[in-house]
Amino acid sequence: MLRPARWLVFVLVGSAAAAVHWGVVLALVHGWRAAPLLANVAGWCVAFVVSFAGHRWGTFASRQAPVARAARRFVIVSLGGLALNETAYALLLHFTPLRFDVALVLVLLAVAIVTYQLGRHWAFEGRVAD
Repeated sequence: MLRPARWLVFVLVGSAAAAVHWGVVLALVHGWRAAPLLANVAGWCVAFVVSFAGHRWGTFASRQAPVARAARRFVIVSLGGLALNETAYALLLHFTPLRFDVALVLVLLAVAIVTYQLGRHWAFEGRVAD
């Protein structure tokens, strides 16, 4: 069950990471005329740092997962999230009339749900046994 305090921290950390991700994409697309899908990968790279730090020392701090193990697992979770993100984003960009920025917000919100569940139940799990 999601505790209200954990939920609030998750939302704050996730919002910060999503804002960083979205901001990098907007800056690259508008400022550098980068392709949205390429800019999305760059945005993910920057947001990864915000997300890992916030979730490790905020959202899931009580789980006491060793940092190195949590980092390895979170990389896997996050790369899976990126694959899901890129696929959904590409489909929305190709098959809908949505603007790139609106499509990205929808994708970021959907992927956050998956990331939370995997982070809580695996990446930041405090038990030693794999």
